Amino acid sequence: MSPASLEQLAARLDDAARERREVDPLTPQHAFSLEQAYLIQRASIARRHARGERAVGIKLGFTSRAKMVQMGVDSLIWGLLTDAMLREEGAAVDLGDFIHPRVEPEICYLTRRPIDRPLTLLEAGSYLEAAAPAMEIIDSRYRNFKFTLEDVVADNCSSSALVVGAFTSDFASLANRGVAMRFDGQPVQLGSTGAILGNPLRSVVQASRLLAGSGLVLPAGSLIMAGAATAAEALRPGLHVSTDIGGLGRVEFFTGAAQ
Repeated sequence: MSPASLEQLAARLDDAARERREVDPLTPQHAFSLEQAYLIQRASIARRHARGERAVGIKLGFTSRAKMVQMGVDSLIWGLLTDAMLREEGAAVDLGDFIHPRVEPEICYLTRRPIDRPLTLLEAGSYLEAAAPAMEIIDSRYRNFKFTLEDVVADNCSSSALVVGAFTSDFASLANRGVAMRFDGQPVQLGSTGAILGNPLRSVVQASRLLAGSGLVLPAGSLIMAGAATAAEALRPGLHVSTDIGGLGRVEFFTGAAQ
């Protein structure tokens, strides 16, 4: 597939995100490789940067078996975050900004040093400044949330928005902490941080390898969304959404009306 064709597919996905409309998956008509899917992703994010959005970090996807099963894939993937995706913690999130949003509980790391090479698990902690409870709002641009692995990577791994709680520098022992996501105080997902690659710090290791393989450096002060600890839940208007993670605390937001 030519660079021009990849750019056209990136524009199609970017337009769908901006216009909040579904599109059919790309791969049935436009076969492309996983490597080309990441090129489409990069081109789509480059369009956002050209409109003034600023890079703030990366996200990992399908780091838990629950997510792999839910989405019907078996590979870890990654996407790019911009400042326009950030939503205020404790505030209202307008569902009119999305197509068919779902939410999942995560850990968000803040880097203290540039990540410029593959790291070991022993090294990873020294590259981090802090960690926080977080929730990611995913919103596939594809019709009915159905896609292939290549499709979802091209679509920036369904990343759409994130809500990050208070950061703490006391994050050394998060390998097996309880996770509870609630709608209006009622549990909708219960799990453990151990679902994130057995230890969420391994997400930093995986991120470093993926970055190095793409020739990228993640600057100090960047965010790393470590991946979901449970399956995602569909959002609807009028909810109070909260996640509690042992050792990290709570993150919450409200859902406003869909437009």
